[in-house]
Parts: sequence; structure tokens; C-alpha cells
Amino acid sequence: MSEIERYISSLESANPLREPIIRTVIDSLQLPKGSLGLDIGCGIGLYTLLLAEAVGPGGHVTGIDITEEFLEKARSLSSRSRIGDRTSFKEGDAGKLPFDENTYDWACSMDFAGYAPLEPVVLLKEMGRIVKPGGMVFILMWSSQKLLPGFPKLEAELNATSSGIAPFNVARNPEYHMMRALGWFSRAGLIEQEVRTFVRDICPPLSPEIRTALIDLLQMRWGEAETEVASEVWAEYQRLCREESPDFILNVPEYYGFFTYSLFCGRVV
Repeated sequence: MSEIERYISSLESANPLREPIIRTVIDSLQLPKGSLGLDIGCGIGLYTLLLAEAVGPGGHVTGIDITEEFLEKARSLSSRSRIGDRTSFKEGDAGKLPFDENTYDWACSMDFAGYAPLEPVVLLKEMGRIVKPGGMVFILMWSSQKLLPGFPKLEAELNATSSGIAPFNVARNPEYHMMRALGWFSRAGLIEQEVRTFVRDICPPLSPEIRTALIDLLQMRWGEAETEVASEVWAEYQRLCREESPDFILNVPEYYGFFTYSLFCGRVV
């Protein structure tokens, strides 16, 4: 399996865990029915379909990504969806969007801004360029998690590693940390800035799909941290976060965890 194939598989595996909170975020936006929207860095189109559902039968959402393999998967998923006719997918560079000014009613980027090498203010300026005056620009990013109930010190040490603070890294300018995103909107010339944070609670009973997604999440957040933590911290991580361990954290009957997504919005002048 190639690296891209593994990544696509991880996106599909994570979707049962993430979709409910993404759907809640989209519902809160009250996107205009019949509107035209752009989903930048759409990946395999899972969120594009949720956006298309929100705009209703008269609306349309275009997903754009630079990776053709993602777009092929997105088109395949869309073709099997009852609302596939409300979506289309196009290859393109988020830093130079292949659309004219004032083309869309709104534009978004979810799990992309701050992750891609592209400087976020450049992305937001491009989003503002192709959105009509008064239209909305919004970005959504994973912002925190608490996944190891009863072990706050261990979780804090794991969260301080490179994978724990990803996509940010300590070598970057603090202005590029996602918690500074309101400044990105200001520098991009967007007005009426707003930020909201949404929580996804996790507690038993855990379906097989949610359990699998959580196992993958524990690996994704901290599975590469061995060289950055003390040996006893790594041993404790393995004891609590490996499915084969008798002390696996998800086997705790009263397990509770959560993660958050933060939504940043602005409007085009």
C-alpha cells in the first residue's frame, strides 16, 4: 500500500469519529440554500458532501485539491451519493485558485489551513478574491484533545512532542499557530471576524467503528513520539495506548475523552 493509499484509508477510518462534529459545525453556519461554495483542500470529499447537503438541491459545492488520487476517490464517493450531482471536483493550487473574482457565495478550508505549507494569509486572500462581496470565508481546524482520562501528566508530555503539536512546529513563527488565526483574517482584509469552538464527546458504548478510529487517533497524535520523550513516558504510552495491552485505555468501562474543532469566520468587503 502506498503512502497516499494509507492516508486515504486513515481519512475513511477517522470519518465516523469526526463526521458528527463537522456536521454540527456546518449546521451552525446556516449556509444559504441554493448557494455556490468552494471547499479548498477537499481531500477525498467527505466534508464536501456534507457541505453539499447543507446548501440543498439548488446549491453546488466545488472541491479543489492538488492531489489527483484524492480527487479520484472524491469523485467515486460522490458518484455513489444521493447528492453527488451537487458536487464537482477540480485539481488546483490553493495559493492560486483557478477561478475568477466574485465567483462563489462562500469558501471554506477544513483540516487544511495551517497544515499545508501554504502561508495561511495567502490562502485567505485567495478565498476572499473568489467570494462575492458580503460572502463568508471560513476555516476549521482540530484544536485540542483529551484522550487519556486519569493520566493528565502523561498526556501533557505527549502533547508537547512534534506530533502532539502538529501541524504547528516550534521552528515556525508564533503568528502561524492556529490560535492566532483571527490575525490571519485581519491581514487578509476580511471583516466581521468570529471564532467558535465545538466539542465532540466520546464515551461508552464505543461502536467498532469509533473504537477503530480512536485507536488510529492515539497512533496519529503520539505514535511517533518515542525519540522525544523519556523511556518511562514511552513505556506508559505503550501500556495505555496499544490495543494489545491489558491496560488499554479504551477498555476502561467509564472511559471519557473529547476533542475540539475551532471555526474561524470572516466576510468579504
